[in-house]
Amino acid sequence: MNLAYTLLILTSFAIGCQVNSANSTKAESDRSAEKTVVEIDSSLVDTANLQINLIPEGNYNSLKAQIRQKKTSQNSKEDFENFLINQIIPHWYGTEWDFNGYTAIPRKGEIACGYFVSTTLEHLGIVINRYHLAQQAGLNEAKSLAIVDSNYFTVYGYETLEKRMQSMEDAIYFVGLDNHVGYLYKENGTLYFIHSNYIDDRVMIEKAQYSKAFQSNIYVVAELSTNALLRERWRTGTRVEVVRNQN
Repeated sequence: MNLAYTLLILTSFAIGCQVNSANSTKAESDRSAEKTVVEIDSSLVDTANLQINLIPEGNYNSLKAQIRQKKTSQNSKEDFENFLINQIIPHWYGTEWDFNGYTAIPRKGEIACGYFVSTTLEHLGIVINRYHLAQQAGLNEAKSLAIVDSNYFTVYGYETLEKRMQSMEDAIYFVGLDNHVGYLYKENGTLYFIHSNYIDDRVMIEKAQYSKAFQSNIYVVAELSTNALLRERWRTGTRVEVVRNQN
């Protein structure tokens, strides 16, 4: 696969582009325009410098089985991030969003934002009820994944979040917003939002600062890869209980 084609595919994940294959002339024009935008528009994901994999590799079911075997001995922060960000999530890019979507098969059917998070964590090997987690408000999802209160925090407004995240490690986090959830990924000080996007109707990664879907009054952030308690439950296969509101 040549570099230009690779950049084109990655750009489609970042900006939710789809090219109509029935119109080859227009498609070629669109491709050229997209490549130009990637080079000059800082609001898009910088695919040349972003040090994660965005292209799905291998058979998904085989991949899940391999990770479940490897996690017993490979369960560091870096292992957690590698398995989730570089191996599991790439298969989900482009999967269609729907408010009621709960598919467990990437790129087949639709997936809501909460189910995207709960399903990919379950496929990573975390023992959790993906239905119950996805049906919770962002605060309860954060509490569930944090396990203890010291592993999550709440802030108001993007500028406050940005300042708070400056003191946090480069890692992957869960983030709950006013009416949306996803992954918050920090790499080299830049914040990225990985989510099932209800605006662009698909799973994608984009810079949090420029994401319309990331605009919120409140942000609830829970540690994932830096959460030793969560990683230990992941390693041992111990169930992560879902915090649910009492009736």
